[in-house]
Formats: sequence, structure tokens, C-alpha cells
Amino acid sequence: MSFRNFVAMAGLASLLAALSAPALAQDMQICFTAADRLKDGETLADTEKRTAHEACLRALSDTSSIMQKYQLQNFDIMGRPKQ
Repeated sequence: MSFRNFVAMAGLASLLAALSAPALAQDMQICFTAADRLKDGETLADTEKRTAHEACLRALSDTSSIMQKYQLQNFDIMGRPKQ
């Protein structure tokens, strides 16, 4: 294997590793904080709801943990889906 091929493969591996980063802790924190505030009886402005919902969706899509996916479903923020 030539040095150029090795560098290209290492670069590709680094890129793939960077793209599959775990869920950001700040997104999870924003999601859980908003849900806790709603559970405590506070009301959130529409912009706060939207921001929290987007953070929940980002964290939900970035994690591969089934338990985290269950916890991140933001029923408290956006309401339960109609069945």
C-alpha cells in the first residue's frame, strides 16, 4: 500500500468518525429542561417550545441508544401523537 493510499484511507476514516458523533449533551439538556418546566406547570413561549422541540429531534436522531430514544420522545413539549 502506498503512502498516498494510506493517507486517503485515514482521511476517509476520520471523516466518517466525525460525522457519526454522539448526541450533543446540550441538545439533550435543552430537551429535558423544557419537559421538566412543563411538567412543573410552567408555560413556554412558542419560540421556546420550537427550540426545545428542535433540540429533542436533533438529540433523537443523533443517538443510537434505545433508552435515550425513548426518553427523548418529547410528548411533554409537543403533546402526545394522535392514535
